[in-house]
Amino acid sequence: MTDPVRLALAPVLLWQGRRLFQTIPRLPEPEGDRHGMMGEGPGLRLLVVGDSSGAGVGVDTQTEALLGRTVARLAERFRVTYRLEARHGSTIPRTLRHLRKQDPEPFDVALLGVGLNDVIAGRALGPWLQSYSDLADDLRQRFGVGHLVVSGLPPIGEFPAVPQPLRWVLGRTARRHDRALREWASTQPEATFIDFETVPGDPLHGVPMREVMATDGFHPGPRIYDEWGRRAAEAIAHATG
Repeated sequence: MTDPVRLALAPVLLWQGRRLFQTIPRLPEPEGDRHGMMGEGPGLRLLVVGDSSGAGVGVDTQTEALLGRTVARLAERFRVTYRLEARHGSTIPRTLRHLRKQDPEPFDVALLGVGLNDVIAGRALGPWLQSYSDLADDLRQRFGVGHLVVSGLPPIGEFPAVPQPLRWVLGRTARRHDRALREWASTQPEATFIDFETVPGDPLHGVPMREVMATDGFHPGPRIYDEWGRRAAEAIAHATG
């Protein structure tokens, strides 16, 4: 169904969207190993799949990124064999096409951080959710993934790099997609949804987004990746422990 608000603001949103991606600094993907082994204990095979945030854009090394922060915590309890398949600018369909070109190997858990680029591109909710389901099926069938940890969409409505009214429209759309993704995950066997919401007591509760994001105002900074990794590791440990 066509979004009347987005339709009404289309000329402004189109101009702002083009200008955003012309002017926003293109930060590099961080240096560091994208596969390896860490820790002692029961074996755990982890595949991290995503877009630029999944790849760790916004920090200097993979140690500071989602992969590194998740693996470091899991390595306290498990011998973690890990692999990262995430790329700058990737959408869900691009991610699926990329994975289908890779040699499959079995993984116990897949941590997913993808979907926001599709929202920015204006992909409708139904096809967006179907493509996510297709990705999940492929991970289960080709990579033998036993458990999915589904990361919700980040709060783009708070990203300082995105101008108004584009920020408001994208935030509104992302929240709707995020709710649908949470509901979809609740219907899936062996799946856990983790979100970016904060409550009193959380490390980032009440902290302005501009203080914890990367220098481009669009990607996570170290503190966000650390919290994301903490939540992911807790979900994985609970599912496999």
